[in-house]
Amino acid sequence: MDIGISTACLYPLETEQALFELASRGIKNAEVFINSVDELEGAILDRMFEIINEYGIAIKSVHPFSSPLETLFIFGDYPRRTEYLFEIYKRYFEVMTKMGAKIFVLHGALLSSKVPDERYMERYLRLFRTAKEFGITVAQENICYCKSASVDFLKNMSDNLGDEVRFVVDLKQARRSNIDPFTLIDALGEKIVHLHISDSSEEGDCLPIGKGGFDFERLFKALDTLSYDGALIVELYRENYNSYDELVSCAEQAKKLVMKHRMLL
Repeated sequence: MDIGISTACLYPLETEQALFELASRGIKNAEVFINSVDELEGAILDRMFEIINEYGIAIKSVHPFSSPLETLFIFGDYPRRTEYLFEIYKRYFEVMTKMGAKIFVLHGALLSSKVPDERYMERYLRLFRTAKEFGITVAQENICYCKSASVDFLKNMSDNLGDEVRFVVDLKQARRSNIDPFTLIDALGEKIVHLHISDSSEEGDCLPIGKGGFDFERLFKALDTLSYDGALIVELYRENYNSYDELVSCAEQAKKLVMKHRMLL
């Protein structure tokens, strides 16, 4: 299991600078959170490719800043908007192909929206199939303020879409949805292709690895049962850590926990 960090942890630092801060500190795996359409082209994108090539950092996944738009655009009832965001997401897929990233993280429709499940499944399936043409997997993430906050909804996606659905499990989002992360993992099983990890305690639901009491050994055992071969991406908010070096130490701590787990096998 490759351990990495999301550039989102450094927000609002510009994406290319965030990638540099991680790569220059020895991080070898990352998720790139695109924060603006102009980061998908021109000098900004060129700079990201320079960093990727210079430091040999592997981009495991990409997260779009446009997630708040997905309710109206991807899952809404106005076809012209749907086509517009599909075209933008095709550009993401093109960039991801060049980066070597394979996982596109989807939030989906807001929990407060009235998007019918049938329409949701149909649009997700279309996006999944479109991305597959580029060699990309669209993976539905569990988000506390989206329809995907519900285990039943995610299980319904899994049951109805068969082999054409994949999932991202975010530990802090599960906590914020009052869901045991292990319940979520059990429900989604081998269709989980990506994880966002963080620690937790009574003091907070999104802490650096090692600063809480989350049972990572149990997590690794559960993933072993699923033959999970995806990445574990540290995703914290800027207020959850004190310095970039502490953030990197968080990833190092995760690596140590994985190594300890392997020694126990």
